[in-house]
Parts: sequence; C-alpha cells; structure tokens
Amino acid sequence: MGADAYQEGSERGMADTLRLMAVHAHPDDESSKGAATMAKYVADGHEVMVVTCTGGERGDILNPAMDRPEITADIPAVRRQEMARAAEILGIQHRWLGFVDSGLPEGDPKPPLPEGCFALVPLEESVPPLVRAIREFKPHVIVTYDENGGYPHPDHIRCHEVSVAAFDAAGDPDLYPAEGEPWTPLKLYYSHGFSRARLVAMHEALLARGLESPYEEWLANWDPERGDISHRVTTRVECAEYFEVRDAALLAHATQIDPNSRWFAVPLDVQREVWPYEEYELVRSLVDSTVPEDDLFSGITEKATV
Repeated sequence: MGADAYQEGSERGMADTLRLMAVHAHPDDESSKGAATMAKYVADGHEVMVVTCTGGERGDILNPAMDRPEITADIPAVRRQEMARAAEILGIQHRWLGFVDSGLPEGDPKPPLPEGCFALVPLEESVPPLVRAIREFKPHVIVTYDENGGYPHPDHIRCHEVSVAAFDAAGDPDLYPAEGEPWTPLKLYYSHGFSRARLVAMHEALLARGLESPYEEWLANWDPERGDISHRVTTRVECAEYFEVRDAALLAHATQIDPNSRWFAVPLDVQREVWPYEEYELVRSLVDSTVPEDDLFSGITEKATV
C-alpha cells in the first residue's frame, strides 16, 4: 500500500485521533522504553496501546524489598497487577498476547530454552494474535525492537520478528483472514533507548556538576564490537515533560525495578537539560516523511484514516 492507497483509505472517513501501538516482550518493557513518548501522545489526545507478548513469568525479582514468599508464590498474578497499574499511570490501553516468558538462559554452555516458551513458538502461531490486535486497534504507527531485540534476550528478538511479520501481514487480505478485516499501519519504528552517545552525554554532565555517575563502569566495559546505534536514529521525540510519568510507571513494576537503582540516579533536571527526548529508527513508511523527524506521526495528517 503506497501513498495513493492511503489517500483512497482517507476517503473512507476521517478522525482527529491518531493511534500508536508499541509491542513489547514483557511487562515493564513498556515503561523503560518509550514511556514518556507514549504519555506525551496520550496527553495530546491520541490513542496508545501496548501489546505485551508474554507474562514475564520467568523474570527474576530485582527489587530486594519485593523478594518475599507471598510474591514469589504467584509472580504471574503480581506482574499482571503491576502492568495494569503502569498502564493506568501512562493512560494507555493494554493487551496481552498470552505467550509464556522464555527466561534469559545463563551459563556456558547456555541451557536450552524451556519447552513451549515464546521464543520457541513458531511464527505461524505467534504472528496471528498480533495481526488480530493490529486489525482491531488500527494503529497508524507501530513501535518495536530492532533485530537485536535492544539487547539479545530471546523474547526480545522474537518480539522483533513477530512485530515485523505482523506489520507486513496485517494489511494483506490473503493472510490470516480469520483475524479480522485488513488494516495497513503506515509507519514502523524501532526504539533505541540505550545508545552509547546518550550514556556518554549523561556521564559527562554528571561529572561536570560534581555528581557521581552510575555509567562509569558501564562505559569502561563497553564492548567495542557492540558499536553504537546512534547513527541509526532518525527520530527524536521531545518528551521531557513526561519523565515523571515514565518513572512512576517504572516504579509500578515493583518486582522488577529497585527504586534505589541507577534507573533513578540521574536527577530529572539533568536529564531534561542533556537528553530531553526518546529516540527511534524509522524502518518502514508508507507516507512521505523526511528524516530527521521529531514526531512518530510525521507525514500522517491530523485527519487520519479511521
């Protein structure tokens, strides 16, 4: 579907509201990657939906204060409650895809992934539920992870694969006809939250103010083979006004986020001054959009297809 098809679609009807869908692997990922952007768009009157692929059942408890028997006894239910609270804080809609967390295999050699986990579910089974979500919500923009998953967790990589396949399939009437009427999203982005350039900028700003930097060890141990994704960034959404909302959503995931961790070590005034935006890479666009951009909806008119 190109610009002509989009124009034909526009003639079907008009709406003032634009729609953004962010696809994530686990509950809490939505709050650590692009949360301020989502809060901004909600405040601007647009609709935002987060789709979470798994329930995070195999995630470790990373906050010592939550490492209690009653929490570990039913971690799936706890994480669902945390996700509901984070969604409320962000003002977003939320949908579970219902797959099972793969966990992060550790050791050398790494153990096999558990049977039935998300990373092992064939794409012909994991793509259709996301296609259905897209066709029902009708997003104009979809955001997901890059081919490395942001970091190489098997669920993040699988999330990337499922998201890209669903983006391509959702508008094709010949694919997955049982999943609803076709809908073609107009733009696909990868989120890029942890570039080396951002870490260096924050690190140097903290030192210049005589403050301790939580990034010193991280930068000292940076693997040069990993490189930096800064050159891939096409879009910076200024959203510093919503950093408090982002942090509140993060803290809602109390099993995963230690309030004393480096997530919160950089004062918000420093963040706003040094890096007041969240970054993305535009990878597909069916509308005219010139990069660099400052808006994920760039090229999509305020009168969008319904």
